[in-house]
Amino acid sequence: MTSFIRTRCVCTTFAVVIALHCAVPAAGQTLTPPKAPQAPRAFSGLFRDTVTDFRHLASKDSITVLAVGGLVAAAAHGMDRSATTTLAGAGGFGAGSTLGSARVQFGSALATLVVGKVTGSPKLTAVGADLVRANILAQALTTGTKLSVRRGRPDGTEFSFPSGHTSVTFAAATVVQRHYGWKAGAPAYAVASYVAASRIHDRRHFLSDVTFGAAVGIVSGWSATVGHGRSQMSVAPMAAPGGGGVSFTWTDR
Repeated sequence: MTSFIRTRCVCTTFAVVIALHCAVPAAGQTLTPPKAPQAPRAFSGLFRDTVTDFRHLASKDSITVLAVGGLVAAAAHGMDRSATTTLAGAGGFGAGSTLGSARVQFGSALATLVVGKVTGSPKLTAVGADLVRANILAQALTTGTKLSVRRGRPDGTEFSFPSGHTSVTFAAATVVQRHYGWKAGAPAYAVASYVAASRIHDRRHFLSDVTFGAAVGIVSGWSATVGHGRSQMSVAPMAAPGGGGVSFTWTDR
């Protein structure tokens, strides 16, 4: 039973990822062709690029994802207590706190960049640089929001909203998906969803905290990889009996 609960919660969080990705306007993803990986010439260039990444946060795409994330988080607010109660009794989430920690996430990103530099791989260096910058963006956005909202955690401490573990792991997953497509991105998002569920299990965050944390992470990953990536999305109106809707189609290059 606990295995079923764990799987259902991770899958639910993963579904939120797809919804947030679909919120990004098609124009922002199809008009700019993907660029070949360009590794930063020096570490100083890495942080100069980070300044540009912060400017990308003001884009229509980023604002749309954050708005949708906020709406989904608001909708999930009513299920905060029940989700905590349900997951608190489940097992198998022990590794989530470590996997999503700032030390592991930033350390892994920096290690990828260093290995890329040492081996002379422009691709790996570019991925590492994007991972580092996405991590910085996610941490900055998360910390700023935490200090502004100051929501209490389920365990009684402060700074619950949004989840930092969730935001940095979703930022990393987005960078992986942008560079390597959904074959690598899907497992990365599954790991990020597991980390998000573990934060609820550990009573460190509510469902709405990790939901908005996922949105922050996706925005951070997209902002750090503007002009890169192998996947595109097209949007088209769709007729349905008694109404209509919008269809989303993903393609990998």
